[in-house]
Amino acid sequence: MAFPDYYLNSVLSIDLDALWSQGIKNILLDLDNTLLPRDRDEIPSEFKEWAHLIRAKGFKVCLLSNNWHGRIVDVAGDLDFELVSKAVKPFPPAYLMALHKLKAKAKNTVMIGDQLFTDVLGGTLMGMTTIMVLPLSKQDLKHTLMLRKVEKLIIRDRMPQESM
Repeated sequence: MAFPDYYLNSVLSIDLDALWSQGIKNILLDLDNTLLPRDRDEIPSEFKEWAHLIRAKGFKVCLLSNNWHGRIVDVAGDLDFELVSKAVKPFPPAYLMALHKLKAKAKNTVMIGDQLFTDVLGGTLMGMTTIMVLPLSKQDLKHTLMLRKVEKLIIRDRMPQESM
């Protein structure tokens, strides 16, 4: 099973300068429970500020989400991020589409998300650096809640870090 390269409390814990110095110039970013709590429609201000900061630092960003509802289009537009929805993560086609949109290579890209079996596994299969963050909400789809129980068994005693 794939483990994330980094396991953090939040996207706010990511050291963007460290990623840049490692040659990471592109970010594939999950939306639900990574940047936006699943049970809310508006991105919290601190996450919105972080999203603007990553663009200001020069990163190219694509939201990569299994979601297909209209709000993901709105969020991508508000943040001026590229978007690949209906991704069916962890399978490679959507990752390849996102890389194509960014004109990026996997080795220069990080996948950031809150799920081991979608975000981390998919990013690892593609040869990307991966960052897993704690989910922003306890609300989730039934199958995701089931997978989270399996995640806990795999992750065991690993605790998320405060920062990179």
